[in-house]
Amino acid sequence: MTDEPNQNEGDLYEHHNIKVDDGQDLLRIDKFLMDRLPNVTRNKVQAGIKDGFVKVNGGEVKPNYKVHPGDEISVMLPEPPRDEDLVPEDIPLDIVLEDDHLLIVNKPAGMVVHPAYQNWSGTLVNALAYHFQNLPEMKGNDGRPGLVHRIDKDTSGLLVIAKTENAMTGLAKQFFDHSIERTYYALVWSVPEEGSGTIDVNVGRSLKDRRITSAFPDGDFGRNAVTHYELIEDLRYVSLLKCNLETGRTHQIRAHMRYLGHPLFNDATYGGNEILKGTVFTKYKQFVQNCFKIMPRQALHAKTLGFIHPVTKEKIFVDSELPEDFTSVLEKWRGYVDHNE
Repeated sequence: MTDEPNQNEGDLYEHHNIKVDDGQDLLRIDKFLMDRLPNVTRNKVQAGIKDGFVKVNGGEVKPNYKVHPGDEISVMLPEPPRDEDLVPEDIPLDIVLEDDHLLIVNKPAGMVVHPAYQNWSGTLVNALAYHFQNLPEMKGNDGRPGLVHRIDKDTSGLLVIAKTENAMTGLAKQFFDHSIERTYYALVWSVPEEGSGTIDVNVGRSLKDRRITSAFPDGDFGRNAVTHYELIEDLRYVSLLKCNLETGRTHQIRAHMRYLGHPLFNDATYGGNEILKGTVFTKYKQFVQNCFKIMPRQALHAKTLGFIHPVTKEKIFVDSELPEDFTSVLEKWRGYVDHNE
């Protein structure tokens, strides 16, 4: 889940895998990569090394590390911004609330929120650029007009969009103060032992794979992240949880649920696309695979959104229905449990 205000984290992608020649002289890694990577400045290489986007033999190094014969170097850097202007696209928006200052949209699963590497078109921001002119942009969030927060491509649900500078400033402060009310519904594997609880565990980019988020229970890495959860429905093999976010880190619910031992149903990134609970019978396996086909994404929906209107100061609260794929899978599980008592 991504619901991180005022943060510009480009998607990561593999630039190069380089194996150092056997005859290579000892050479600082920044200088070595300058000779190997096209159109990359030394400053960017050094920054990438410091930020952990460059690894040698699977581990992070310092810019003054000297490469050795046989070293295996992997380079993963944020995709550089495109020079092209944002292209408005006539994509329908499901607007559930709108006034002169803001709007709330219900984003379908599969829609990327903003243009980025491999997704330069068809995004929510492309649609916003078509339907609305002169939306404000947060500092450091260039090319993403109106956005105050985000949710993942394959997460469905509610997003608030700012239409004016005042609205953007006011909403951003509420996100910063953690006073925005955000409730997600998640279908997870198995049933938590406790009917409700709080996960107060740091999360951050995995030290092994920086494309995913890991939990750091010792607090030695990552940033503070707090998720409150409550059991809504016990379906024996899976369960429906209500998750309230106190913070909004990248993939927070997905990482926290995996840490708790209950990955989101069909969350391929965090292991939920495996059968983690149930029988070994072929009929059961076929049932689960059919559910995966019905909902080919992580079972996560941003269901409610509550905040103080940044201009009128009235309380705003919006609820949304679970999308069809989510409700269909829930009904399938209810039927399976009822017929296999």
